Amino acid sequence: MRPDAGQVLHFSEDPTIERFDPHVATTSALSEPYVWAVAADRCPDYWFPRQCPRAMAWKGPHTTGEDADRIIGAGCGDRVHAVEYGWLKAIMDVRLYAYRLPAEHFTPIGDPPHAVVARIPVEPLGPPEPVSDLFDLHEQAGIQLRVLDNLWPFWNEVTASTLEFSGIRLRNARR
Repeated sequence: MRPDAGQVLHFSEDPTIERFDPHVATTSALSEPYVWAVAADRCPDYWFPRQCPRAMAWKGPHTTGEDADRIIGAGCGDRVHAVEYGWLKAIMDVRLYAYRLPAEHFTPIGDPPHAVVARIPVEPLGPPEPVSDLFDLHEQAGIQLRVLDNLWPFWNEVTASTLEFSGIRLRNARR
């Protein structure tokens, strides 16, 4: 599930959204209200239930072969996502939807950019589309999906490496 040219996506478990209004996310360190979405490269970060903690790592221009082989695995592709066993049922059962939004209203945010934001209300280009099987999406994209009893050891290895990475909802991971 990726956006077409001129689009960005917003993933949600709510199929009834008719307009996205800028707001300050309760988890955000930023105080400015935004409508959040992602471009094609960051869509896989959101192929999960909203509250599911996940640690993601991928090869970047400064990644060493040693780090890639150690963390992703030799010959295992360019990207790995990790979740905890306790979230497998939610990943299988979630009803996730993708809203296509006009990219013209959005600008990148973050350094490096990890999302795109709009400062004005945005209406979807059409009805939300059900997102297919999340395991199939990972497989089709060539993204290794790793299931761990606890994300923190993996996260600590990733963040100390030369891989690029992102962690979402890590506050929901086991301690």
